[in-house]
Amino acid sequence: MTEQQTAPPRDSAGGRVVLIVVLALLVLVGGAWVAAYAFSGDRIPRGTTVSGVEIGGKTSDQAVRALREGLADRDADPIVLTADGEAWDFTPAELGLAIDHEESVARAGGERSWDPRRLWDHYTDGHELDAVVTVDEAAVADALEQVEAEAGTPARDGDVRFRQGRIKTIEPRVGEGVDGEAAREAVEAAYLSEDRTVELPLEELQPEIDEADVQEALDEFANPAVSGPVTLVFDETPVELTPAEFSPVLRMRAEDGELVPDLKQDALAELVGDAVGDDGAPVDATVRLVGGKPEVVPAKPGVSYDPEQVRDTFLDLVTRTDGERRLEVEATVARPEFTTKEARDLGIVEQVSTFTTYYPHAEYRNVNIGRAAEIIDGTVLKPGETFSLNDTVGERTRENGFTEGFVISDGILKEDLGGGVSQMATTLFNAMFFAGLEDVEHKPHSFYIDRYPVGREATVAWGAIDLRFRNDTDYGVLIDTNVTPSTPSSPGVVTATFYSTKVWDIESTTSDRYAYTEPETRTLRTEDCYAYEGSPGFQVDVTRIFRRAGQQEVERREKFHTVYTPSDGVVCR
Repeated sequence: MTEQQTAPPRDSAGGRVVLIVVLALLVLVGGAWVAAYAFSGDRIPRGTTVSGVEIGGKTSDQAVRALREGLADRDADPIVLTADGEAWDFTPAELGLAIDHEESVARAGGERSWDPRRLWDHYTDGHELDAVVTVDEAAVADALEQVEAEAGTPARDGDVRFRQGRIKTIEPRVGEGVDGEAAREAVEAAYLSEDRTVELPLEELQPEIDEADVQEALDEFANPAVSGPVTLVFDETPVELTPAEFSPVLRMRAEDGELVPDLKQDALAELVGDAVGDDGAPVDATVRLVGGKPEVVPAKPGVSYDPEQVRDTFLDLVTRTDGERRLEVEATVARPEFTTKEARDLGIVEQVSTFTTYYPHAEYRNVNIGRAAEIIDGTVLKPGETFSLNDTVGERTRENGFTEGFVISDGILKEDLGGGVSQMATTLFNAMFFAGLEDVEHKPHSFYIDRYPVGREATVAWGAIDLRFRNDTDYGVLIDTNVTPSTPSSPGVVTATFYSTKVWDIESTTSDRYAYTEPETRTLRTEDCYAYEGSPGFQVDVTRIFRRAGQQEVERREKFHTVYTPSDGVVCR
């Protein structure tokens, strides 16, 4: 075996020299770096300016003060925004602009730093920098909105609306507005510039709902929806709703750039409730005045049902084709006692009589006569039914809406609740008289009141005296009452009008007054005494003459004999 020779160890002296040199250089550079840092302090690099203000060589505090003084005019002078030939002045504060002086100095090198670039700038030249600006986004947005509102035109979305069974379309419109991001940058730049005017160009604003979206809404929903009535069937009882009736519960709303069908749920519930009766109770048919003419108000079945079934299906229901626009609703039905057909059979089609009386001003008369008229108005008398004023109006109490007024008691005037209601009794009596209805009960006032037709008037008193008359015709009678309140300068007006099918032409004759009796004078010592002069009593006869409507032959006569007692004078002691 040949013996292998071992290489002699390499001399490392050269490597040690290189290492020593590198370490020496690092120490030298580090020392220079430390020295540069130590001598730089916290002063701003020489030659540094911020928005034109020289702050180089100053400490941070000195630089902040210099910057505040040098840029003070930036907050004093307004910034002018112009658009479409108009101009608006805003203070920087109104635009939400402010200079952050401390941050501006810090960014300019106003802090001690080991950063070699910072140290290099300190011992060479600084930079020309812009001040740091803070912006209140809400404030500048408000200012731009003001400019846009006055100089621009908002975009208008297209829309589809429903009006009484018809469709109304709102055409979309391109608008003009301010580019918010570009405007914000321009406003911020003007704040630091000598030129404080910013021209804001207007750009087109496209509507979210365009013509194509409107046409799609018309084709897919709106036109089919109003194409015909829909029928809700409650336990074999159909209720038809016309487009004019149900269209107010429909609407379109914008969603993700499209118009989608929507439903006014409360309005739908009210519509169906009106059609079938409130709270499941049936509503009888009746007759009321519409535009001054009698019109039948249809009966409504009383229906208990689940509104959600109608609500969840209605938007689909109105877009179905003819023959399929029908919904079977799970319900229980109570039928009305007086049907629509029976209401039409009443034959209430025309005015058959009317009568008007007047009364002098007194607030209690306005209250009491007006309240009585309110209660009586709209009363329907079926053939054979008897009207009672006391039963209809009820007791004259404060709870029933009446107040104190003058009444005749024991031949003299006294105050009591309901005073003045006899004015309504007299007006109704005369309307009944000329309609040719049967007089069942009426009582003239004990002494004559000259604002009433002599021998053709009536008084009432709760629990004692009533006005009653019977509908002895083959037709129904609708009673309409109306009061125009009195004022200090004008009398009150009371009118009663009867509607039916005309059966009689009525003529009235009145005799001369006869059998006069003289009044006496009473002396009263009560606290509720009211003094007045007396008037004589007398007797009078009124004859009602009946002729068939349109005929000349007299069929019968009816005599009303009235005895008026004297109205005694009253002296109060």
